[in-house]
Amino acid sequence: MVKPLEYLTYRGREGQWAWMLHRLTGLGVLLFLLIHIADIALIGWGPKVFDSLLVIYRAPVFRVSEVLLAGAVLYHALNGIRITISDFWPAATGVHRKLVYAVAIVFVAVYIPTALYMLSGI
Repeated sequence: MVKPLEYLTYRGREGQWAWMLHRLTGLGVLLFLLIHIADIALIGWGPKVFDSLLVIYRAPVFRVSEVLLAGAVLYHALNGIRITISDFWPAATGVHRKLVYAVAIVFVAVYIPTALYMLSGI
């Protein structure tokens, strides 16, 4: 069995971190999807129950979580495109590190203005 500390000490460099972030963001998006399915199912219990849940979502903690979710979706999508490029264009393995950095640069360039805009309403 692999110990959690071994994941952090493996020397895979950029590829390892891209892999770990891809898995973590995928789990985060899955968790959101499950919560979203559960809260939409509450509408079956009437508008009063559903509306009381919507009040909770307007809390600052949930608004910040929404910003983190947007970042998770964005990173997961960009890294998924990088993985697809690597799968369908074998020469991309030679520029793997550059593609990882390109994903990071595009992520920061898109996420920071988006996060600032989303947080401006809090």
